[in-house]
Amino acid sequence: MKRYLVMAMRRPAFDEGAIAPHLAFLDELRDSGHLEMTGGFSDKSGGAYVLVNLDSLEQARAIAARDPLATLGTSGLTVYEWNTR
Repeated sequence: MKRYLVMAMRRPAFDEGAIAPHLAFLDELRDSGHLEMTGGFSDKSGGAYVLVNLDSLEQARAIAARDPLATLGTSGLTVYEWNTR
């Protein structure tokens, strides 16, 4: 199974108001079978989540682009195809 790691790193002007819509977005991904795991970093610099059951890296990037953290411009999101063992 291919996995896609989404790294969400907070920008200096991070807005805490983005957290609730972001969590709702993640819940929708989980309900659709596309979210394997998620979590924040203990230093509060950001977090990551793992997307699954997708066709391509491009699809994963399109999904991440809809994340409120990205659409509100409060975090920078980078998506990687993650080769796990």
